[in-house]
Amino acid sequence: MVDKETSADSSPWSPQHAYQEIRNHTSISDFRLLGFSDHPEQQPLLFGLFLGMYLVTVLGNLLIILAIVSDQHLHTPMYFFLANLSLIDTCLSCTIVPKVLVNTLTQQHTITYTGCLMQMYFFIALALLDDFLLAVMAYDRYVAICLPLHYTTIMCPQRCLLLVASSWLCAHLLAFSLTLLMAQFSFCASHSIPHFFCDVPPLLKLACSDTQIFQVMMFAEGALAGVVPLTCVLVSYAHIMHTILRVPSDGGKHKVFSTCGSHLSVVTLFYGTLFLVYFQPSSSYSADTGMVASVIYTMVTPMLNPFIYSLRNRDMKGALWRLSGWRRYSTL
Repeated sequence: MVDKETSADSSPWSPQHAYQEIRNHTSISDFRLLGFSDHPEQQPLLFGLFLGMYLVTVLGNLLIILAIVSDQHLHTPMYFFLANLSLIDTCLSCTIVPKVLVNTLTQQHTITYTGCLMQMYFFIALALLDDFLLAVMAYDRYVAICLPLHYTTIMCPQRCLLLVASSWLCAHLLAFSLTLLMAQFSFCASHSIPHFFCDVPPLLKLACSDTQIFQVMMFAEGALAGVVPLTCVLVSYAHIMHTILRVPSDGGKHKVFSTCGSHLSVVTLFYGTLFLVYFQPSSSYSADTGMVASVIYTMVTPMLNPFIYSLRNRDMKGALWRLSGWRRYSTL
């Protein structure tokens, strides 16, 4: 005969059982970002590489912003959007890279629970902003090339501000909703993240809560904030290509291609790496593939953007020369 007290204690509703369940769900105060710790002999090389990329990214994007702000010739919608893109890339690098540098230098790979969620929030918001802004820039190029007579009317300052403000608002709302859901999870397994920052897929792998709702929401937001802007980019450039093919002179075609080629390069690099990481089930997530792709869209792409947008643009090169004081080169 089973003792009543023993039976009561083993009940799933008993205080002892509840206490055991709470103990099973380990309450953590910090995470451990493993990053590139599997290769300790490469730490000095990685630190120098990441520091160099970070400095080039911040300096390059800040120069783009200063050149656009200081030069009256660049006070147009296209350069207004470019200045915002440079600001976002700078903030994205500052969200990720300084922590990577500190961890690589000190070998103290910890990040607080709150700090991890904050890093995830700003990363998602800034990545979505990049996404929305690339679509806005594609639309701007479509209006400029396909509807040149209506460009000043359609892309008026008020509409440009509205497009940018809407992008910022939507990005932060979507990022906040995902971060709020992630904050409800219990992390009862290892608190070691096989990544160099608090990205969504590796955090989902550590969660012992049911993540199905989160994954459904993430894919829904991905469709809204990823597929819709990408469709806008593709449709805009389909119209642009159709217009270019009707340009009679080769010089005119080359000018249009040079204007749009830089934007297309950034779009391809950005969307290619994002789709590789986020549009797959968390069960099939690969830490190595995720880290390589993450390095590209968190460090390489923000570093390359200033070069891509300035080296092939005469107006931008002239503004940069004037900003540096070399006025004799301002007409180059």
